[in-house]
Amino acid sequence: MVKANIGTEEAIKRWNRFADTYSATHTEQGDIHKEVFLNPTLFSLMGAVNNKKILDAGCGEGYLSRMLAKSEAKVTAIDYSPRMLEIAEERTPKDLKIDFRHGNCETLNFFEDEVFDLIVSNMVIQDLANYEKAFQEMYRLLVDGGCFIFSILHPCFVTPESGWEKTKEGKKLHWNVDKYFYEGAYEQPLGDKEKMILFHRTLTSYINSLIKTGFVLESIVEPKPSIEMLKKYPSFEEDFRCADFIVFKLKKKS
Repeated sequence: MVKANIGTEEAIKRWNRFADTYSATHTEQGDIHKEVFLNPTLFSLMGAVNNKKILDAGCGEGYLSRMLAKSEAKVTAIDYSPRMLEIAEERTPKDLKIDFRHGNCETLNFFEDEVFDLIVSNMVIQDLANYEKAFQEMYRLLVDGGCFIFSILHPCFVTPESGWEKTKEGKKLHWNVDKYFYEGAYEQPLGDKEKMILFHRTLTSYINSLIKTGFVLESIVEPKPSIEMLKKYPSFEEDFRCADFIVFKLKKKS
């Protein structure tokens, strides 16, 4: 269902309520989609992270921050959900030096300019009403030549009212896309009870906003399951039919 005029504050409230249920599905590799699609792509795009100052922008329960810290990165992690941060800190061993902070990617005034070598934002930008402001903040916080890598649900395929067309027996015929050019909030069921707020934009809006902010586009990846992951999780064969996610790598001009 489309929900006009809903902002980030409502999304925060719902993520707070959903934090424990969400975190219960996460191992040290994240959830299954992160393990299969996003982690291999993110780490490939990041390259060597040791000794780099990295911001995990929207860390959730903190699995990616922990993976980065174990790779000897200097990690700062923020999330706008207080409950998510509590869980992240509970799950993080004391010997992993991660600086957890409460903050919304749209406004990170407590950070000075140009403090991070790399910013990674994993499945977060779609949870923000003001994505343009978030991009501006990421640009401000990066050193010259620094990189911003972020993943989102693929806006061309995961739209308000998208989903599988099925036979009466439940066989998946094809993936339906609808309301692609609608931009704004909509509800997406997650778990048994909670409907999360997501913010949809077109691919045009994302790319033009990044260019306007000043970023140079270095790479776009639409992740597919690897042969190794298909052996482990054969059901992901259907993910060759359309892309679930898209990952961007941007560079701040030096």
